[in-house]
Amino acid sequence: MSPWAFDDIPDQTGRTVIVTGANTGIGFETARMLAVRGAKVVLACRNLSKGERALKRIVDERPSRVPALEALDLADLDSIAAFADRFTTTHDRLDLLINNAGVMLPPLSRTRQGFELQFGTNHLGHVALTQRLMPLVLRTPHARIVIVSSLAHHGGHIAFDDLNWNDRPYNALKAYQQSKLANLLFALELQRRLAAYGSDVLVTAAHPGWTKSELQRHLRPHERFMASFLNPILQLSTFEGALNTMRAATDPNAPPGSYWGPGRFFGHKGPPVRARINERAQNEETAKRLWGETEKLIGLQFDLPSRP
Repeated sequence: MSPWAFDDIPDQTGRTVIVTGANTGIGFETARMLAVRGAKVVLACRNLSKGERALKRIVDERPSRVPALEALDLADLDSIAAFADRFTTTHDRLDLLINNAGVMLPPLSRTRQGFELQFGTNHLGHVALTQRLMPLVLRTPHARIVIVSSLAHHGGHIAFDDLNWNDRPYNALKAYQQSKLANLLFALELQRRLAAYGSDVLVTAAHPGWTKSELQRHLRPHERFMASFLNPILQLSTFEGALNTMRAATDPNAPPGSYWGPGRFFGHKGPPVRARINERAQNEETAKRLWGETEKLIGLQFDLPSRP
């Protein structure tokens, strides 16, 4: 069987899509591919000036549907609420939500509501966004939610006694790993709850392997030194990295709760295949506890309505 590639992406005509962090990197490539394939794409971006440049690049390819650009700062729960209100007011369906945006290895920083930036953006922000858009997702036949995680989840642990690094010395790598493990715990728990509810909404996840990205801008000097050796060997282009997200988002045979990533060099390179999920991400008790703690932090109940 030949490797899964761009030509395997089904026609997306008629589908309405949100891609968070679509102004750069794999988010941009994901939005571009979906637009080229006919989807009505909303680029949800924190930086609108970068978003406008990304939008122009996609429009220059003359897709059948001109994408839209909307402001969304996942490090601000108020911005998330405002985005969701605008979207649900102006759209009657949401076929595909791609929770792609993220931050990696910054110095200790806080979201507007005081959460550690990586956990607050990568996990809490996307959970809040998904919760506010869920009624629209549930009304859309055969909708799909994709959550972009990372190989870093294998090193992650959920520190329930200090999720936001208030009481211990900050470690940016461990904070990133925690946020990416949280992504997969949420994805799998959301799929379980949707299945129990009786919904046909599909939740999948993906990771981009070792992909060229602006996320490396926060690397420390010794990490940059190591990356200078590894990048030429392992690094995928953003186009190649985005194919993993695209398979999770569009493969009609993708199973519920499936996780997709590069199939070679221990998940760092190659075409998208089913990827290994760490056993900690599959722990249902941890997932339920994280679900509850997340609801408390974001101030939103994520209970699905009564069974249809």
